[in-house]
Formats: sequence, structure tokens, C-alpha cells
Amino acid sequence: MRIHITGNAGSGKTTLARELGAVLNVDVFGLDKIVWKENWGVTSKKERAALEGELTNKEEWIIEGVSSIARRSADYIIFLDLPRSTCLKRGVLRSFKHLFSTRQELPNNCLEFKIVHKLIKLIWQFNTLARPSIIGDMKNKNSITISSNNELYNFVENVKHNKALNMDTKSLAAFRSI
Repeated sequence: MRIHITGNAGSGKTTLARELGAVLNVDVFGLDKIVWKENWGVTSKKERAALEGELTNKEEWIIEGVSSIARRSADYIIFLDLPRSTCLKRGVLRSFKHLFSTRQELPNNCLEFKIVHKLIKLIWQFNTLARPSIIGDMKNKNSITISSNNELYNFVENVKHNKALNMDTKSLAAFRSI
């Protein structure tokens, strides 16, 4: 099983990936340690593609982040398309929580205070810069778009209850109506 969880910064990708990984017993990989280097250095496109290729060549995985390579290699795509206001709130709260420390999923010395302004800009521009290609890549894939905290909660509870990722239309409609 290869699952790609994608969405805006602050949408809940890392949290959802960890929860699904634990329930489904699948290794979880975050792209933050591939995209970023120590002190918020940026990985070159060539190196990033090679590292993402190594991950997607594994037999099973859950990869969280924004990546066309992961989307195209995934059996399932989960798009956390939450409102910009939700992502801004979560992103800023997360940044303040780790203002002078490095989050576990980041390389060393990636202190949040150094990039809060970039984070806000990234969140604000996501719908224009990333969302269209994500939606395009989802057209011929087993995929789901989760658009609210309620849908996200119900989706996770459904997976926990069934101990499986059920992406058929009936089960997706069921968790939306809960």
C-alpha cells in the first residue's frame, strides 16, 4: 500500500500520516527532511527528486508532503484541502510552539522564527501554486479530498475502526455524513 498525504502547510498532513501509519502498520516518511537542509537550506531539485525516488521505490509507504513524484507513485492520494484560515491558524500556532526549537520532522537548526513570514506566504499562495496540480494528479487515482476538521476526524475514526483504508465511494460518503 502506497499512500500520499498532501495539502497546505498546517493542514494536518504529518499528524494524519502518523495516525494512519500506526493503525495500518505502514512506514511513514515526511518530505520536510528532504526539502529542507540544516538552517532552512533548500535541497536542489535534482537531489530532491533522487531522494523522493528512493522513497517511492519502496514496496509500502505513507509519504506526507507536497510532491508530484509521490502523487504519481501512490496507490491512494489523500488531499487535505482545508480552508486557508484553518491552515494559517495551525501553521502559526505550530510556529509559536517551536519558535526557538526544531520540530522533530525537520533537519537540525530549522528554527521556526526564521521562516514564519515565509510560512504565511506559502499558505496564502497554496491554492494558486500547488492546488491545481494536486487536483490534476488525482483524476486517475484512488483519492479523497478532505475539506473540514469534521471530515478529517470521521475519516480517521473510520480507518481506526476498520483497520483498513477503504477508498470506495460508499464508505467515503458514509464518513462525510457522520
